[in-house]
Amino acid sequence: MARIPGIDGLFAALQAQTESLAALPATVTALTGAVRALGEIVGEARETLAAVHRVAVRLDGVASELEEPLKALAPGLQRLAVVLDDPRVEQLPDTLRTVQEEVLPVLRTLSETSARVAFLAGSTERLLGFVDDTSRTFGGLPGAALLGRRRPAPRPPEAGAPGEPD
Repeated sequence: MARIPGIDGLFAALQAQTESLAALPATVTALTGAVRALGEIVGEARETLAAVHRVAVRLDGVASELEEPLKALAPGLQRLAVVLDDPRVEQLPDTLRTVQEEVLPVLRTLSETSARVAFLAGSTERLLGFVDDTSRTFGGLPGAALLGRRRPAPRPPEAGAPGEPD
């Protein structure tokens, strides 16, 4: 069979066109679905933008309320920063640990010592009371005045006395 030149190309083009026309309804359906999905996405984006706008308005209100107090705090915060930059601030934990380990036990001991001194003072008061009572009791006994006399203090030896070195 003889072939007509170019007819094979024409059939191929007609066949491709026919296949394209057959696929057109599915393509239109897919495109319609994509447009609907795009519409839903646009609607959600609008809702999201509205929510973001509401949040931005609220944040703007909060920021405007806090602006003046924060500005008033700025000088104090700057002074605090200077204090916190001091090397002694870094030594505070060690100092507190030393106070806790060395000074507090001494203070506890002083507190206990105060209680002991108070106990001794009370005991001394009781002893003095006992001595006073005993003295009064002896004072009431016959002949107690003789016991209460004191002996004269011994005289110092005279200079040049025999047996005494000079």
